[in-house]
Amino acid sequence: MHDLISLITVPSITGTAEESELQHRQASQLSDLGFAVDLWKFDLDALAAADGYPGTEVERTEGYGVVAVLGDGTPALVLQGHVDVVPPGDIPKWLDADPFSGRVADGAIHGRGACDMKAGLAVNMAVARALVRSGATLELPFALHTVVGEEDGGVGAFATMLRGHRGQAAVITEPTSGRIVTANAGALTFALTVPGRAAHASMRLEGVSSIDAFLPIYRAIQDLEALRNADAPRRFLDTVLPYPISVGRLRAGDWSSSVADNLVADGRLGVQLGEDPQSARDEFEAVVRTACSADPWLRDNPAVVTWPGGQFASGMLADDHPLIGEVSRAIGDLNGGAHPERAAAPYGSDLRLYSGLGGIPTLHYGPGDVRFAHAPREQVQTAELITVARSVLLLALRRTQAHA
Repeated sequence: MHDLISLITVPSITGTAEESELQHRQASQLSDLGFAVDLWKFDLDALAAADGYPGTEVERTEGYGVVAVLGDGTPALVLQGHVDVVPPGDIPKWLDADPFSGRVADGAIHGRGACDMKAGLAVNMAVARALVRSGATLELPFALHTVVGEEDGGVGAFATMLRGHRGQAAVITEPTSGRIVTANAGALTFALTVPGRAAHASMRLEGVSSIDAFLPIYRAIQDLEALRNADAPRRFLDTVLPYPISVGRLRAGDWSSSVADNLVADGRLGVQLGEDPQSARDEFEAVVRTACSADPWLRDNPAVVTWPGGQFASGMLADDHPLIGEVSRAIGDLNGGAHPERAAAPYGSDLRLYSGLGGIPTLHYGPGDVRFAHAPREQVQTAELITVARSVLLLALRRTQAHA
Protein backbone atom coordinates (compact mmCIF):
# COMPACT_ATOMS: atom_id res chain seq x y z
CA MET A 1 0.00 0.00 0.00
CA HIS A 2 2.84 2.38 0.83
CA ASP A 3 4.34 1.81 -2.62
CA LEU A 4 1.08 2.76 -4.32
CA ILE A 5 0.66 5.93 -2.28
CA SER A 6 4.23 6.91 -3.12
CA LEU A 7 3.57 6.34 -6.83
CA ILE A 8 0.38 8.42 -6.77
CA THR A 9 2.13 11.40 -5.18
CA VAL A 10 4.29 11.77 -8.29
CA PRO A 11 2.09 13.57 -10.90
CA SER A 12 3.45 11.56 -13.84
CA ILE A 13 1.13 12.95 -16.49
CA THR A 14 1.93 11.67 -19.98
CA GLY A 15 4.89 13.50 -21.49
CA THR A 16 6.01 15.31 -18.31
CA ALA A 17 9.31 15.24 -16.45
CA GLU A 18 7.59 13.36 -13.62
CA GLU A 19 6.96 10.47 -16.00
CA SER A 20 10.73 10.20 -16.49
CA GLU A 21 11.27 10.59 -12.75
CA LEU A 22 9.19 7.51 -12.03
CA GLN A 23 11.02 5.50 -14.66
CA HIS A 24 14.35 6.27 -13.01
CA ARG A 25 12.87 5.39 -9.62
CA GLN A 26 11.59 2.06 -10.92
CA ALA A 27 14.98 1.29 -12.46
CA SER A 28 16.81 2.10 -9.23
CA GLN A 29 14.52 -0.03 -7.06
CA LEU A 30 14.80 -3.02 -9.37
CA SER A 31 18.56 -2.68 -9.60
CA ASP A 32 18.76 -2.65 -5.80
CA LEU A 33 16.81 -5.93 -5.79
CA GLY A 34 19.45 -7.54 -7.99
CA PHE A 35 17.69 -7.37 -11.35
CA ALA A 36 19.70 -6.72 -14.50
CA VAL A 37 18.21 -3.39 -15.59
CA ASP A 38 18.10 -1.86 -19.04
CA LEU A 39 17.30 1.85 -18.63
CA TRP A 40 17.53 3.74 -21.91
CA LYS A 41 16.55 7.09 -23.37
CA PHE A 42 14.41 7.06 -26.48
CA ASP A 43 15.45 8.42 -29.84
CA LEU A 44 12.07 10.05 -30.43
CA ASP A 45 12.75 10.95 -34.05
CA ALA A 46 13.76 7.39 -34.91
CA LEU A 47 10.66 5.99 -33.19
CA ALA A 48 8.37 8.41 -35.05
CA ALA A 49 9.91 7.30 -38.35
CA ALA A 50 9.58 3.57 -37.62
CA ASP A 51 6.92 1.40 -39.26
CA GLY A 52 3.92 0.96 -37.01
CA TYR A 53 4.58 4.05 -34.88
CA PRO A 54 1.50 4.28 -32.62
CA GLY A 55 1.22 8.07 -32.56
CA THR A 56 1.00 10.44 -29.63
CA GLU A 57 -1.49 12.91 -28.14
CA VAL A 58 0.96 15.21 -26.36
CA GLU A 59 4.19 16.98 -27.19
CA ARG A 60 7.03 14.86 -25.87
CA THR A 61 10.63 15.96 -25.33
CA GLU A 62 11.93 12.73 -23.82
CA GLY A 63 11.04 9.21 -22.84
CA TYR A 64 12.72 6.34 -21.03
CA GLY A 65 12.29 2.60 -21.09
CA VAL A 66 12.87 0.24 -18.17
CA VAL A 67 13.26 -3.52 -18.50
CA ALA A 68 14.48 -5.54 -15.52
CA VAL A 69 15.31 -9.25 -15.72
CA LEU A 70 16.03 -11.76 -12.99
CA GLY A 71 17.96 -14.69 -14.48
CA ASP A 72 19.42 -15.44 -17.88
CA GLY A 73 17.62 -16.05 -21.14
CA THR A 74 14.12 -15.34 -22.37
CA PRO A 75 11.85 -14.58 -19.39
CA ALA A 76 9.16 -17.15 -18.70
CA LEU A 77 6.91 -14.32 -17.52
CA VAL A 78 6.88 -10.58 -18.07
CA LEU A 79 4.84 -8.28 -15.84
CA GLN A 80 4.19 -4.93 -17.52
CA GLY A 81 2.75 -1.60 -16.45
CA HIS A 82 2.75 2.04 -17.47
CA VAL A 83 3.82 4.91 -15.21
CA ASP A 84 1.95 7.69 -17.02
CA VAL A 85 -1.47 9.02 -16.06
CA VAL A 86 -3.97 11.40 -17.63
CA PRO A 87 -4.38 14.97 -16.28
CA PRO A 88 -6.58 15.35 -13.18
CA GLY A 89 -9.23 17.44 -14.92
CA ASP A 90 -11.50 19.76 -12.94
CA ILE A 91 -9.80 19.90 -9.51
CA PRO A 92 -12.89 21.03 -7.51
CA LYS A 93 -14.65 17.81 -8.53
CA TRP A 94 -12.15 15.75 -6.54
CA LEU A 95 -13.27 14.90 -3.01
CA ASP A 96 -9.72 15.67 -1.95
CA ALA A 97 -8.33 19.03 -3.01
CA ASP A 98 -5.14 17.31 -4.12
CA PRO A 99 -5.73 14.59 -6.75
CA PHE A 100 -2.17 13.35 -6.18
CA SER A 101 -2.43 12.93 -2.42
CA GLY A 102 -2.87 9.16 -2.31
CA ARG A 103 -5.55 9.58 0.34
CA VAL A 104 -6.63 6.41 2.15
CA ALA A 105 -10.33 6.23 3.10
CA ASP A 106 -13.11 3.64 3.28
CA GLY A 107 -10.83 0.75 2.43
CA ALA A 108 -9.54 2.37 -0.75
CA ILE A 109 -6.61 4.44 -1.97
CA HIS A 110 -7.68 7.52 -3.90
CA GLY A 111 -5.94 9.73 -6.46
CA ARG A 112 -5.12 10.16 -10.11
CA GLY A 113 -3.56 6.92 -11.30
CA ALA A 114 -4.68 4.89 -8.29
CA CYS A 115 -6.61 2.58 -10.61
CA ASP A 116 -5.06 3.28 -14.01
CA MET A 117 -2.58 1.87 -13.43
CA LYS A 118 -0.32 2.59 -10.50
CA ALA A 119 -2.06 -0.14 -8.52
CA GLY A 120 -0.82 -2.54 -11.19
CA LEU A 121 2.69 -1.07 -10.96
CA ALA A 122 2.62 -1.58 -7.19
CA VAL A 123 1.55 -5.20 -7.69
CA ASN A 124 4.39 -5.81 -10.15
CA MET A 125 6.98 -4.36 -7.78
CA ALA A 126 5.56 -6.32 -4.85
CA VAL A 127 5.90 -9.54 -6.86
CA ALA A 128 9.48 -8.65 -7.79
CA ARG A 129 10.37 -8.02 -4.15
CA ALA A 130 8.69 -11.21 -2.97
CA LEU A 131 10.53 -13.33 -5.52
CA VAL A 132 13.88 -11.96 -4.36
CA ARG A 133 13.29 -11.78 -0.62
CA SER A 134 11.64 -15.21 -0.38
CA GLY A 135 14.84 -16.88 -1.47
CA ALA A 136 12.88 -18.96 -3.99
CA THR A 137 14.98 -20.57 -6.70
CA LEU A 138 13.87 -19.41 -10.13
CA GLU A 139 14.75 -22.05 -12.70
CA LEU A 140 13.54 -19.77 -15.50
CA PRO A 141 14.00 -16.00 -15.76
CA PHE A 142 11.41 -13.41 -14.79
CA ALA A 143 11.10 -9.83 -16.07
CA LEU A 144 9.36 -6.60 -15.21
CA HIS A 145 8.74 -3.88 -17.82
CA THR A 146 7.63 -0.33 -17.02
CA VAL A 147 6.70 1.94 -19.89
CA VAL A 148 5.69 5.51 -20.65
CA GLY A 149 3.15 7.00 -23.01
CA GLU A 150 0.54 4.26 -22.82
CA GLU A 151 -2.27 6.76 -22.33
CA ASP A 152 -1.65 8.48 -25.66
CA GLY A 153 -0.67 5.69 -28.02
CA GLY A 154 1.88 3.33 -26.51
CA VAL A 155 5.25 4.77 -27.49
CA GLY A 156 6.88 3.14 -24.46
CA ALA A 157 5.71 -0.37 -25.33
CA PHE A 158 6.55 0.29 -28.98
CA ALA A 159 10.11 1.30 -28.05
CA THR A 160 10.48 -1.71 -25.75
CA MET A 161 9.49 -4.11 -28.50
CA LEU A 162 11.78 -2.41 -31.04
CA ARG A 163 14.67 -2.73 -28.56
CA GLY A 164 14.19 -6.49 -28.74
CA HIS A 165 12.93 -7.33 -25.28
CA ARG A 166 10.78 -10.45 -25.33
CA GLY A 167 9.19 -13.06 -23.08
CA GLN A 168 7.39 -16.38 -23.25
CA ALA A 169 4.25 -14.73 -21.86
CA ALA A 170 3.19 -11.38 -20.43
CA VAL A 171 0.59 -10.12 -18.00
CA ILE A 172 -0.28 -6.43 -18.09
CA THR A 173 -1.71 -5.52 -14.69
CA GLU A 174 -4.26 -3.01 -15.96
CA PRO A 175 -7.52 -2.82 -13.94
CA THR A 176 -9.84 -5.70 -14.83
CA SER A 177 -12.40 -5.89 -11.97
CA GLY A 178 -11.38 -9.45 -11.15
CA ARG A 179 -11.72 -10.67 -14.73
CA ILE A 180 -9.09 -11.95 -17.14
CA VAL A 181 -9.08 -9.69 -20.18
CA THR A 182 -7.85 -11.50 -23.28
CA ALA A 183 -8.74 -8.97 -25.97
CA ASN A 184 -8.88 -5.22 -26.47
CA ALA A 185 -10.74 -3.15 -29.00
CA GLY A 186 -8.69 -0.46 -30.68
CA ALA A 187 -9.03 3.32 -30.67
CA LEU A 188 -8.06 5.84 -33.35
CA THR A 189 -7.86 9.56 -32.63
CA PHE A 190 -9.40 11.72 -35.34
CA ALA A 191 -9.70 15.44 -36.03
CA LEU A 192 -12.68 16.57 -38.10
CA THR A 193 -12.47 20.10 -39.53
CA VAL A 194 -15.72 21.66 -40.75
CA PRO A 195 -15.66 24.97 -42.65
CA GLY A 196 -18.21 27.77 -42.41
CA ARG A 197 -18.47 31.35 -43.69
CA ALA A 198 -18.01 34.25 -41.30
CA ALA A 199 -20.43 37.13 -40.99
CA HIS A 200 -21.46 39.62 -38.33
CA ALA A 201 -23.78 37.90 -35.85
CA SER A 202 -26.46 40.53 -36.49
CA MET A 203 -26.46 39.38 -40.12
CA ARG A 204 -26.36 35.67 -39.34
CA LEU A 205 -28.07 34.61 -42.55
CA GLU A 206 -25.26 36.18 -44.58
CA GLY A 207 -22.87 33.59 -43.16
CA VAL A 208 -22.81 29.83 -42.71
CA SER A 209 -22.21 28.53 -39.22
CA SER A 210 -19.68 25.71 -39.05
CA ILE A 211 -21.56 24.55 -35.94
CA ASP A 212 -24.75 24.08 -37.92
CA ALA A 213 -22.78 22.43 -40.71
CA PHE A 214 -21.32 19.93 -38.25
CA LEU A 215 -24.72 18.65 -37.08
CA PRO A 216 -25.56 16.38 -40.04
CA ILE A 217 -22.05 14.95 -39.91
CA TYR A 218 -22.45 14.25 -36.20
CA ARG A 219 -25.75 12.47 -36.81
CA ALA A 220 -24.09 10.33 -39.49
CA ILE A 221 -21.30 9.45 -37.04
CA GLN A 222 -23.90 8.37 -34.48
CA ASP A 223 -25.54 6.14 -37.07
CA LEU A 224 -22.16 4.63 -37.89
CA GLU A 225 -21.57 3.90 -34.21
CA ALA A 226 -24.86 2.02 -33.98
CA LEU A 227 -24.02 0.01 -37.11
CA ARG A 228 -20.54 -0.94 -35.90
CA ASN A 229 -21.90 -2.16 -32.55
CA ALA A 230 -24.90 -4.07 -33.89
CA ASP A 231 -23.31 -7.51 -33.61
CA ALA A 232 -20.60 -7.25 -30.95
CA PRO A 233 -18.77 -10.45 -29.88
CA ARG A 234 -20.07 -12.13 -26.73
CA ARG A 235 -16.63 -11.93 -25.14
CA PHE A 236 -17.41 -8.28 -24.29
CA LEU A 237 -19.94 -9.62 -21.76
CA ASP A 238 -21.82 -6.68 -20.18
CA THR A 239 -20.10 -3.96 -22.21
CA VAL A 240 -23.03 -2.35 -24.05
CA LEU A 241 -20.92 -0.27 -26.44
CA PRO A 242 -17.59 -2.00 -27.16
CA TYR A 243 -16.75 0.17 -30.19
CA PRO A 244 -17.74 3.73 -29.25
CA ILE A 245 -17.25 6.76 -31.47
CA SER A 246 -17.01 9.87 -29.34
CA VAL A 247 -16.20 13.53 -29.77
CA GLY A 248 -14.13 14.59 -26.79
CA ARG A 249 -13.27 18.14 -27.75
CA LEU A 250 -15.11 20.71 -29.87
CA ARG A 251 -13.75 24.11 -30.90
CA ALA A 252 -15.58 26.59 -33.11
CA GLY A 253 -15.36 30.26 -34.03
CA ASP A 254 -13.16 32.98 -32.62
CA TRP A 255 -15.60 35.74 -31.64
CA SER A 256 -18.98 35.65 -29.91
CA SER A 257 -20.48 38.23 -32.29
CA SER A 258 -19.38 36.46 -35.45
CA VAL A 259 -20.81 33.49 -37.29
CA ALA A 260 -18.39 30.63 -36.66
CA ASP A 261 -16.37 30.00 -39.80
CA ASN A 262 -14.44 26.96 -38.60
CA LEU A 263 -15.08 23.99 -36.32
CA VAL A 264 -12.68 21.25 -35.20
CA ALA A 265 -14.02 18.12 -33.52
CA ASP A 266 -11.41 15.87 -31.93
CA GLY A 267 -12.57 12.38 -31.11
CA ARG A 268 -12.02 8.66 -30.89
CA LEU A 269 -13.09 5.89 -33.25
CA GLY A 270 -13.37 2.39 -31.76
CA VAL A 271 -11.69 -0.39 -33.74
CA GLN A 272 -13.35 -3.80 -33.86
CA LEU A 273 -11.51 -6.96 -32.81
CA GLY A 274 -9.37 -8.16 -35.70
CA GLU A 275 -10.19 -5.13 -37.84
CA ASP A 276 -7.47 -3.45 -39.89
CA PRO A 277 -7.23 0.11 -38.49
CA GLN A 278 -7.01 1.48 -42.03
CA SER A 279 -10.34 -0.15 -42.87
CA ALA A 280 -11.89 1.58 -39.87
CA ARG A 281 -10.46 4.92 -41.01
CA ASP A 282 -11.73 4.37 -44.55
CA GLU A 283 -15.25 3.59 -43.31
CA PHE A 284 -15.34 6.67 -41.09
CA GLU A 285 -14.10 8.93 -43.88
CA ALA A 286 -16.64 7.49 -46.31
CA VAL A 287 -19.48 8.29 -43.88
CA VAL A 288 -18.25 11.87 -43.53
CA ARG A 289 -18.02 12.23 -47.33
CA THR A 290 -21.55 10.91 -47.79
CA ALA A 291 -22.90 13.32 -45.18
CA CYS A 292 -21.14 16.20 -46.89
CA SER A 293 -22.44 15.24 -50.34
CA ALA A 294 -26.01 15.40 -49.05
CA ASP A 295 -25.65 18.94 -47.65
CA PRO A 296 -25.83 22.02 -49.95
CA TRP A 297 -23.01 23.84 -48.14
CA LEU A 298 -20.75 20.89 -47.39
CA ARG A 299 -21.08 19.53 -50.92
CA ASP A 300 -18.84 22.37 -52.13
CA ASN A 301 -17.03 22.91 -48.83
CA PRO A 302 -16.45 19.41 -47.48
CA ALA A 303 -15.20 18.56 -44.02
CA VAL A 304 -11.67 17.20 -43.72
CA VAL A 305 -10.70 14.20 -41.57
CA THR A 306 -7.17 13.70 -40.26
CA TRP A 307 -5.69 11.17 -37.82
CA PRO A 308 -3.25 13.15 -35.67
CA GLY A 309 -3.04 11.32 -32.34
CA GLY A 310 -2.80 7.88 -30.76
CA GLN A 311 -3.58 4.98 -33.06
CA PHE A 312 -4.45 1.81 -31.13
CA ALA A 313 -5.12 -1.32 -33.14
CA SER A 314 -7.11 -4.10 -31.50
CA GLY A 315 -5.33 -7.03 -29.91
CA MET A 316 -6.27 -10.46 -28.65
CA LEU A 317 -5.02 -13.74 -27.24
CA ALA A 318 -6.34 -17.01 -28.65
CA ASP A 319 -9.12 -18.45 -26.49
CA ASP A 320 -7.26 -21.74 -26.07
CA HIS A 321 -3.86 -20.30 -25.13
CA PRO A 322 -2.42 -22.03 -22.01
CA LEU A 323 -1.62 -18.69 -20.32
CA ILE A 324 -5.32 -18.09 -19.72
CA GLY A 325 -5.70 -21.33 -17.81
CA GLU A 326 -2.51 -20.71 -15.84
CA VAL A 327 -3.70 -17.29 -14.68
CA SER A 328 -7.16 -18.66 -13.93
CA ARG A 329 -5.76 -21.51 -11.82
CA ALA A 330 -3.48 -19.17 -9.86
CA ILE A 331 -6.46 -16.97 -9.02
CA GLY A 332 -8.77 -19.90 -8.23
CA ASP A 333 -6.25 -21.73 -6.06
CA LEU A 334 -6.02 -18.71 -3.77
CA ASN A 335 -9.71 -17.85 -3.80
CA GLY A 336 -11.53 -21.02 -2.87
CA GLY A 337 -11.50 -22.48 -6.36
CA ALA A 338 -13.52 -19.69 -7.96
CA HIS A 339 -12.24 -18.97 -11.45
CA PRO A 340 -12.65 -15.51 -12.99
CA GLU A 341 -14.64 -14.60 -16.07
CA ARG A 342 -12.83 -14.04 -19.33
CA ALA A 343 -13.67 -10.83 -21.12
CA ALA A 344 -12.73 -8.32 -23.78
CA ALA A 345 -12.22 -4.62 -23.03
CA PRO A 346 -13.52 -1.71 -25.13
CA TYR A 347 -10.34 0.35 -24.81
CA GLY A 348 -6.94 0.16 -26.49
CA SER A 349 -3.86 -0.94 -24.60
CA ASP A 350 -0.26 -2.12 -24.90
CA LEU A 351 -1.53 -5.68 -25.31
CA ARG A 352 -1.70 -5.27 -29.08
CA LEU A 353 1.98 -4.18 -29.26
CA TYR A 354 3.27 -7.00 -27.06
CA SER A 355 1.20 -9.67 -28.82
CA GLY A 356 1.46 -8.23 -32.33
CA LEU A 357 4.82 -6.51 -32.74
CA GLY A 358 6.52 -8.54 -30.02
CA GLY A 359 4.83 -11.90 -30.63
CA ILE A 360 4.39 -12.33 -26.86
CA PRO A 361 1.19 -14.04 -25.68
CA THR A 362 -0.34 -11.34 -23.47
CA LEU A 363 -3.40 -10.73 -21.34
CA HIS A 364 -4.64 -8.28 -18.70
CA TYR A 365 -5.23 -9.09 -15.06
CA GLY A 366 -4.89 -6.40 -12.43
CA PRO A 367 -6.44 -4.51 -9.53
CA GLY A 368 -9.11 -1.88 -9.97
CA ASP A 369 -12.35 -1.12 -11.76
CA VAL A 370 -11.83 0.67 -15.08
CA ARG A 371 -14.98 2.72 -14.44
CA PHE A 372 -12.89 4.69 -11.93
CA ALA A 373 -10.10 5.32 -14.44
CA HIS A 374 -9.71 8.90 -15.72
CA ALA A 375 -12.43 10.03 -13.25
CA PRO A 376 -12.26 12.47 -10.32
CA ARG A 377 -13.27 9.65 -7.98
CA GLU A 378 -10.39 7.41 -9.11
CA GLN A 379 -9.58 4.78 -6.49
CA VAL A 380 -8.64 1.16 -5.90
CA GLN A 381 -9.68 -1.14 -3.07
CA THR A 382 -6.78 -2.18 -0.81
CA ALA A 383 -8.19 -5.70 -0.41
CA GLU A 384 -8.22 -6.15 -4.18
CA LEU A 385 -4.64 -4.91 -4.39
CA ILE A 386 -3.55 -7.67 -1.99
CA THR A 387 -5.65 -10.37 -3.68
CA VAL A 388 -4.23 -9.62 -7.13
CA ALA A 389 -0.65 -9.42 -5.84
CA ARG A 390 -0.93 -12.87 -4.27
CA SER A 391 -2.38 -14.40 -7.45
CA VAL A 392 0.24 -12.85 -9.72
CA LEU A 393 3.01 -13.95 -7.36
CA LEU A 394 1.76 -17.54 -7.49
CA LEU A 395 1.64 -17.35 -11.30
CA ALA A 396 5.22 -16.03 -11.38
CA LEU A 397 6.47 -18.79 -9.08
CA ARG A 398 4.85 -21.48 -11.21
CA ARG A 399 6.00 -20.10 -14.56
CA THR A 400 9.61 -19.74 -13.43
CA GLN A 401 9.89 -23.46 -12.58
CA ALA A 402 11.29 -25.61 -15.38
CA HIS A 403 8.91 -28.48 -14.64
CA ALA A 404 5.81 -26.27 -14.68
